[in-house]
Amino acid sequence: MGADTMVAEATERRREQRGWYFYDWACSVYSTSVLTVFLGPYLTSVAEDAADADGYVHPLGIPVRAGSFFAYSVSLSVIAAVLVMPLVGAAADRSGRKKPLLAAAAYTGAMATTGLFFLDGHRYLLGGALLIVANAAMSVGMMLYNSYLPQIAGPEERDAVSSRGWAFGYAAGSLVLVVNLVLYTAHDSFGLSEGMAVRICLASAGLWWGAFTLVPLRRLHDRRTPQKEATAPGFRQLAATIRDMRRHPLTLSFLLAYLVYNDGIQTVISQASVYGSEELGLGQSTLIGAVLLVQVLAVAGALGMGRLARVYGAKRTILGSLVAWTLTLAAGYFLPAGAPVWFFVLAAGIGLVLGGSQALSRSLFSHLVPPGKEAEYFSAYEMSDRGMSWLGPLLFGITYQLTGSYRDAIISLVAFFVLGFVLLARVPVRRAIGDAGNPVPQKI
Repeated sequence: MGADTMVAEATERRREQRGWYFYDWACSVYSTSVLTVFLGPYLTSVAEDAADADGYVHPLGIPVRAGSFFAYSVSLSVIAAVLVMPLVGAAADRSGRKKPLLAAAAYTGAMATTGLFFLDGHRYLLGGALLIVANAAMSVGMMLYNSYLPQIAGPEERDAVSSRGWAFGYAAGSLVLVVNLVLYTAHDSFGLSEGMAVRICLASAGLWWGAFTLVPLRRLHDRRTPQKEATAPGFRQLAATIRDMRRHPLTLSFLLAYLVYNDGIQTVISQASVYGSEELGLGQSTLIGAVLLVQVLAVAGALGMGRLARVYGAKRTILGSLVAWTLTLAAGYFLPAGAPVWFFVLAAGIGLVLGGSQALSRSLFSHLVPPGKEAEYFSAYEMSDRGMSWLGPLLFGITYQLTGSYRDAIISLVAFFVLGFVLLARVPVRRAIGDAGNPVPQKI
């Protein structure tokens, strides 16, 4: 291969990587503005307005405490994603055409998110339905997005590429939250009601998602899969992947640990605003500011934990982050109501460990994947992520349903981080990498 060809291929690979970063830039605004900040408190208030005298709504005739409706909707969205992901993943592997499927997932989610503009009055069922569609589409899109990582980055650069993707997403979240904060806090100056300002913020996340998805769709390349490597349909392929993983039990052990502690992370992200507004009595402006602080510090945290991983290894760095998560939730349980300063301190702690724990988990898993099975195993990785992340919101919702206390609900999530720590600590990652047939890095 000539030098000019190698330079051209390296240039094209970097261009494709930059396009890949931009999908995180596009869709992370949904995770931040919609799922983390606005939709939880707003949908909860809509459900409470529609509730009966005992504080219950009755979707499909089922009595549900209004304060639990958002958490249950998140759980249902994850179940819907689990039903769809293996079918989409198998179709992507068979055809090699990921981009059309990524476009379909992205624009389904973007349209559902934009439709949240019409969430007002007592339309809590509309909000729940749109949340289920948008969140499921987000999960499917992320599955396809993550499966590009082994194709666009070699083992030696995968940690850096993964961390930059997370950093791009958090940077976009920060930028849009600044605009949201201005619009929400000054809604009277713009001639808008508080509810209308929230609805505009929700809808704008969908428009942002759709607009910036055009960048990765232009830059990422489809790679045809030879017919002999075509996968089985839907759940048969997932079952085949899990059977293959049984030949690599240490890889499966890491996946189980990740499945548990990431469920805790995802639940904290989706329920923190509800906790702040309903239990601590904090205003929407305070919540937006706190989440903005999380986004800004998560950029630094993702890059900083990447540097720590080069010194102490990814496994030790992730274990340290799980200890930090546990201490942060314990502190959150004792936060006094109506004290925004302490809520900001809590947000700072979350921000510093959030991005790094996720980025390093993704890159560490890439070392545990047998050569030639990257896309297949990353599909299972995303399935494990989304497939179990309904348990956290469900536990949160049930705990609140039984106790009526958001403090009890938030402290119940400590179980995910403690169990995840124990499971990850038991995984001998060096042996796992060797058993997978990959070279063992000096620090891991």
